[in-house]
Amino acid sequence: MHIAASKKYIWLMQVRKYSGELVEFDLNRLKASLFKSGASADVVDAVWEAMEPMVYDGISTGDLYRRAFRLLKRKAHAFAARYSLKRALKELGPAGYYFEQWVARLFQHAEYQTATGQLLEGNAVTHEVDVVARKGGDMLLVECKFRNTVDAKISVTTPMYFLSRFKDMEGRKFNFFGKPMGFTAGWLITNAYLTTDSIRFGQYYGINLLAWNYPEDSSIKRRVDNAGLYPVTCLTTIAKAEKEVLLRQGCLLVKDIVTDPAQLDTLKCGPRKRRKIIEEATELVNHKNT
Repeated sequence: MHIAASKKYIWLMQVRKYSGELVEFDLNRLKASLFKSGASADVVDAVWEAMEPMVYDGISTGDLYRRAFRLLKRKAHAFAARYSLKRALKELGPAGYYFEQWVARLFQHAEYQTATGQLLEGNAVTHEVDVVARKGGDMLLVECKFRNTVDAKISVTTPMYFLSRFKDMEGRKFNFFGKPMGFTAGWLITNAYLTTDSIRFGQYYGINLLAWNYPEDSSIKRRVDNAGLYPVTCLTTIAKAEKEVLLRQGCLLVKDIVTDPAQLDTLKCGPRKRRKIIEEATELVNHKNT
């Protein structure tokens, strides 16, 4: 039986990370994550007031997240959906196929033409390429590294390996989108974190890196919030099996539902649930993070 931490000792409380490591509880960090969902100060304070009797010394970060998620959901589904983005990206698995499709949509939003799942001949070997993206005089080689565990990190060996692949295709032209062209830059994209060495290596060798929290001003989290590019796995008004149905039919983004509500026809849900899904989707994509 866990005993809730009193207000007097809340600042001395520790939380257990996924790795098992105990770290000092940071209330300001928890509240900051709640604010990022779009919740107002009053909502954040109300959520914490309801959570406080439930937390205890040694509580896991996963339990903290689940409690906050449930309480946010009671306030507004869209708050909970934004708060659950990191989990939602992990649901684009298990092998990461949908994550690659979702990354292609990120580039399409930036007005790139894209192709996924390509086999390309390098100077020495054949390569499986996750995403090719082209706009004007730029053609990008994009490698997606999907992880479905909390706190996963991409070690320096991954950008090293990616650099060798990029080098093997240097000097070769590939016919995409009507014109032969060589790759002008490489991107390594992950829903996980990057180690310090990975970032240093990428910066030194000119590899564009994009991760959950990197770069700080244009990370995956910031790009999604700013452009409303939430995957359908964010939605709290549909079940996991229903999300899988939508993904299989190519409905990757919440905004796909807003643009074309007929995407929901395959779910065979009643009018009341359908209305709730559309309401959540609309509120989610129309929110502008500040």
